[in-house]
Amino acid sequence: MATVAQWIEGARIRTFPNAIAPVLAGTGAAAGVDGFDPLTAVLALLVSMFLIIGVNFANDYSDGIRGTDDDRVGPFRLVGSGAARPAAVRTAAFTCFGLAAVAGLGVLFRSGQWWMLAIGALCIAGAWFYTGGKRPYGYAGFGELAVFVFFGLIAVLGTMYVQAGKITGFGIGAAVGVGALSCAVLVANNLRDIPSDRVTGKRTLAVLLGDRDTRTLYVALALVPFLITVLIGLRNSWVLLGFAALLPLVVPLRAVISGAQGRALIPALRDTGLAMLIWAAVTGGALALG
Repeated sequence: MATVAQWIEGARIRTFPNAIAPVLAGTGAAAGVDGFDPLTAVLALLVSMFLIIGVNFANDYSDGIRGTDDDRVGPFRLVGSGAARPAAVRTAAFTCFGLAAVAGLGVLFRSGQWWMLAIGALCIAGAWFYTGGKRPYGYAGFGELAVFVFFGLIAVLGTMYVQAGKITGFGIGAAVGVGALSCAVLVANNLRDIPSDRVTGKRTLAVLLGDRDTRTLYVALALVPFLITVLIGLRNSWVLLGFAALLPLVVPLRAVISGAQGRALIPALRDTGLAMLIWAAVTGGALALG
């Protein structure tokens, strides 16, 4: 039986910036148009957090029963390590999805945007079928696109819309920036796992592109938010403080560009997530001030 510490590790705390960053950016964009609603923002954060934990457990379960985690280089997995029964991890995943749904209903009740119930259902389905089901789209090279849509566009713009009742160009810019960095986190993860994923037949985008082009993709995605910073900065100079997020990117960029392999790439996930969190917090704050 897995220990509490192992369950916490299985939840993959290092991925939490992917859930927190879009809510920070979306809330800041909402505040910039006088739409800030603290309780709705907290509920949106709960939705995002439960979804990221749920998808982490779902991936742990699905990859574990397929055997793709049997020879894993990355972080600890509950099923792959044999620490927890697959059924228990699957139950944990669906419990988190259920909690996300409850928090989401709270968001819709406060905002009155009941049509977004369909989007919430789509997000839960996307979380499960990333690696679950007979034909998981994460095994077909669509993982990065899904992350960009779910943890970038939908998460940021959804957070803004349920508070402000509208979407602005600044909000779209923030969504693209967060989505790009969230994708970069996944690209770094899949770059590390190219050798093992090829052996197990997991056709991620990194496997399809190959090592060199995946590294190029990571660099491009990591730099996209700073182009957005420049563009928004033409109207709101506070946003230029977002360049502070370049500091934690120095080490992962150097590692990716220099050809680091395997475990040497694990810190790149953490540092890219930290950069995303800083960029979202600063950009969201600047939009609120602006």
